[in-house]
Parts: sequence; structure tokens; C-alpha cells
Amino acid sequence: MFPAQNLAMRIPAISPNGSAPHCEHLDGLTPVAPQSDHCRDCQDDTSHQTPLRVCLSCGWVTCSDESPHRHARAHYEETDHPLAAGLEPGSGWRWCYVHQRRV
Repeated sequence: MFPAQNLAMRIPAISPNGSAPHCEHLDGLTPVAPQSDHCRDCQDDTSHQTPLRVCLSCGWVTCSDESPHRHARAHYEETDHPLAAGLEPGSGWRWCYVHQRRV
């Protein structure tokens, strides 16, 4: 079992101030298991340590957009899978690429 395989995907989709509209991309999500515990696209490049993201549509694991490679955004642009979450245990971070905001 990979770290954070039991992602906290039942966190309410509201902004910290409670005013952001609901993100419809969260509706109907089914739990997915991360496909790895590292960014497969970066597997040969260990020069940058950045947070990992997991696609909530398919479980693909990528480096965050904070990395020079930005594989999480590249995955969205290739697949149109709109949601990513932090892979770290206990992370409540989720991002919608369509709405360009945390959800």
C-alpha cells in the first residue's frame, strides 16, 4: 500500500472563507488508488524534491507544479482530468485545474 492510498477525498469542497462556489468536478468522484509512490516522469531526475500530486480521475502520480517539470499540469493538459490531490499522508490539498483554485 502506498502512502496516502486512503486519501481524504470526503473533505467538503469549500474555500477557507466559505465563499467559493462548489466545484462540480468533485461530484461523482470515485476513489482511486495512487499508481505509484513517485513521479514516474521524473524517476531519473532526483535533483528536485517537490510535493507529489495524484490525479483523482486515474491515480497517476506526478510532481507538483512547483517543480521545474510541472508534470501535474502536463497530465491535466494531456488528459483533461481536472482534479489533483496532495499525496502526502493527511494532506487535504486538492486543486481543480479547470477552475484554477483549491477545492
